[in-house]
Amino acid sequence: MLKLENLEVCYGETVVLRNLHVSVQTGQVVSVLGRNGVGKTTLLKTIIGLLHPQRGTICFEQQDITNLRPEQRAARGIAYVPQGREIFPQLTVEENLQLGLQPLPKRERKIQDEIYEMFPLLKTMGSRKGGDLSGGQQQQLAIARALVTRPKLLLLDEPTEGIQPNLVQEIEEVIRSLKEKRSMAIVLVEQSLDFALAVADYCYVLEKGSVAAEGQPTKIGEDVVRVYLTV
Repeated sequence: MLKLENLEVCYGETVVLRNLHVSVQTGQVVSVLGRNGVGKTTLLKTIIGLLHPQRGTICFEQQDITNLRPEQRAARGIAYVPQGREIFPQLTVEENLQLGLQPLPKRERKIQDEIYEMFPLLKTMGSRKGGDLSGGQQQQLAIARALVTRPKLLLLDEPTEGIQPNLVQEIEEVIRSLKEKRSMAIVLVEQSLDFALAVADYCYVLEKGSVAAEGQPTKIGEDVVRVYLTV
């Protein structure tokens, strides 16, 4: 579904990602791991089109999307949940979800019942402002806002950061349920190693902007991953 080849991304003169090769299959959960500052968030922002690579190509469903704008990528089926959630605090829960529908054709802009089945709390809070929700509730809203587009590829940046354990468990269950349907690919950037390895089919470990290790969680080995996460 997604293939990145020879990717290089810079901030000014600083090279953040270099010679990066990543592949993601339909129905697969791919975890991207590494210390802070190795380029994990940069990778997701490049996939969605917020950053443009200096070199390399991004192919989605065998089509080159390297030069497409973020809204064009969203219309093709890529959804992004950024670090820090970035919901609209002055809008209600329902209004946030309605905004998520914008990439879809007008006739398809309807919040599916499935969204409220995955996140029942949001249905009871539809009229509350996003800014009044707890951090974990805002994270659920951010994921739901991405899922209303029925994406083919979901990008999640630190979904468990700063939220209570019971909601972490709920988010893990949502990822597992999406994975079981085998119709969507998920790229997950996550600091919690246990969480990342528990849901992943495949892992990439970044070091200095390049892939230092990769493989299935059971084959790559938790000890190997921890070497690249230790400060």
